[in-house]
Amino acid sequence: MSFQPTLFIMPHPVTIFFLVEIAGTIAFACSGAMVAVRKQLDLLGIIVLGVTTAVGGGMLRDLLIGIHPPTLFVNPVYVATAFVAVLFLFLVVRFHQLSIDTLESERYERVMNLLDAIGLGAFTVVGIDTAIEAGFQDYRFLMVFLGVITGVGGGILRDMMAGQTPAVLKKHVYACASIAGAVCYVSLVGKIDNDIALVSSAVLVVVIRILARKYRWNLPRAM
Repeated sequence: MSFQPTLFIMPHPVTIFFLVEIAGTIAFACSGAMVAVRKQLDLLGIIVLGVTTAVGGGMLRDLLIGIHPPTLFVNPVYVATAFVAVLFLFLVVRFHQLSIDTLESERYERVMNLLDAIGLGAFTVVGIDTAIEAGFQDYRFLMVFLGVITGVGGGILRDMMAGQTPAVLKKHVYACASIAGAVCYVSLVGKIDNDIALVSSAVLVVVIRILARKYRWNLPRAM
């Protein structure tokens, strides 16, 4: 039996779905890395937090629906993309010598919110598309759940590792935006062009997150 060498990173067809995945990966990787920078972690800590934020939600989704090993191990293009994005951001922050005051500014918060919104929107629809490809298209609640867990899972892992309350539990209708996008996508699948449904639903999540921060939309609290 002959051995056929393969590339470490498998080639991937460039589709709208793949581009959305890459956009979400870069956005979440940078989001996680910035949290690590703000916590004054070293390079390894920044890489771990950034990569975990980018691929953590997808890993949880794959484990839930029985994809073994998870996609991030089978096709490391997502881990590689997250690593490069984190390393680039690290170099930018280091050579520009950003201060703690800068990382606590309103401008920083806007950038973080935008990155989180893009990652959340992208991965919400990616999670649903993965569920459809796995044969779960008849289980609408499951598709919505997998979309939301893909969207918020990486952020939850990031916040837990950073020692802070997960944003999904307190931040400007974070999970609600993901749920709205997931329900929208599930409702549109099969009724209009899939690429249009995918992009429209992802944009809906981003718009809700941006508006929620601008107008301070929050769910009511007990106290």
